[in-house]
Amino acid sequence: MATHPAPYLISADQFLAMEFGPEEKVELDNGVIRMMGGGTAAHARIQANLVAALRIKLKGSGCRPYGSDMAARTHDMSVRYPDVTVYCGDANSPDRDRDTAFTDPRVVIEVLSPSTSAHDQRVKLAEYHDLPSVDTILFVDPDAERVRVVQRTSAEGWSDNWLATGSLVDLPSLAVSLSHDDMFARD
Repeated sequence: MATHPAPYLISADQFLAMEFGPEEKVELDNGVIRMMGGGTAAHARIQANLVAALRIKLKGSGCRPYGSDMAARTHDMSVRYPDVTVYCGDANSPDRDRDTAFTDPRVVIEVLSPSTSAHDQRVKLAEYHDLPSVDTILFVDPDAERVRVVQRTSAEGWSDNWLATGSLVDLPSLAVSLSHDDMFARD
């Protein structure tokens, strides 16, 4: 009978010190390095739409959107690369520009794909819930053009709703809303 070695788990600090190169997209998932696949054109378009719309709406607010190159350290054994995150604070701080992973996102957005949807909406959702800074988590479905909005309602409570196609998405902690066109525009 063959034996299988126990997996070697690494910490978020160890992971963030590693160099994977520009070709590799990886996340740290509870101590295990996981390869991330590429997305579709629709996925990339929606991500770009979201970053662009949020950048315009948040200008001068002290909050800034980042794409999937910016990591969110969700706990000591996980580092995620959400499709879009919004961080608030001193954007002009030279220390902030040197960060490789933030621990305090205000809004987290994942554009769903068939291969990662269940993991995103279960495992990552739980990790994002546990970050005290997170106010809103969006799961954007490119195929149905719908959005699942998970928002903090109190210190312990969350609302969780799939919005009808075409609905306005309110981000109260940012004092902005996203329209259907902000997210799904094709031009």
